Amino acid sequence: MADKITPARRSENMRRIKSTGMKPEMVVRRLVHGLGYRYRLHRKDLPSKPDLVFGSRRSVVFVHGCFWHQHDCRDGRVPSSNRQYWESKLARNVERDRKTQQELESAGWRVLVVWECEIKDEATLADRLVAFLGGRSPSPYADGVSLGRKT
Repeated sequence: MADKITPARRSENMRRIKSTGMKPEMVVRRLVHGLGYRYRLHRKDLPSKPDLVFGSRRSVVFVHGCFWHQHDCRDGRVPSSNRQYWESKLARNVERDRKTQQELESAGWRVLVVWECEIKDEATLADRLVAFLGGRSPSPYADGVSLGRKT
């Protein structure tokens, strides 16, 4: 099946796709922050700039889109049109993810991948994050302390 838009328009559409600050990542960031954990974003000194970096815990979290990183859920299937192109492109993404995870683990980092489809069940995701990060953070915000701010 032929593409319904021009190559120039397709290129413009693809250029506008952002790699950070997307909805799944923002949901995980708000959830992690609400649990009392503090993190850094996209540290450039680590392979593939992980989405969330917990330096003192030597832990990183990647938030992967099911399609782009080929999760084995309904949303991770390869399109039927232009299949050869998509299979090779998505296979490169999966291989890069595998290599990145190996590099991080070899450097002593723990890696958690949160899939886009997993953000729908926030309670289960919160339990998984707490288990991965080793209990609640001792942040003063975690217990609702206002630290001098009027509420």
